[in-house]
Amino acid sequence: MDPAQLRDRTKKFAVDTIRFAKRLPNDRITNRIASQLTDSAGAVAAGYRAVCRARSRADFIYKLGNTIEEADESAVWLEILTEAELSPGSETAPLWSEADELVRILVRSRETARANQRKAKRTP
Repeated sequence: MDPAQLRDRTKKFAVDTIRFAKRLPNDRITNRIASQLTDSAGAVAAGYRAVCRARSRADFIYKLGNTIEEADESAVWLEILTEAELSPGSETAPLWSEADELVRILVRSRETARANQRKAKRTP
């Protein structure tokens, strides 16, 4: 997957999450969780855009780490919505799967970048 495709995918995740959150029940607790969820999902898209503009390999790795954390946070809010019975698992599962896949993709990218960074330090 090239950077443009992943940029589109992270943005789609944010948009899909917002659309999902708009359908949640309107009460104090659910609204707070929905706010946290949409914040973290939006931060995945914004964070990956920042990754693409990194100024160095170290900056790239750092920004990837932040984006991984936001994707993982999105997954946990989706888990909480399901386990607290605020939303059925059938509705949260597709978003949770996407958050999990994004975490896996981003972690692999970070591992590759770290390996390349170590190689570059060893090369005279």
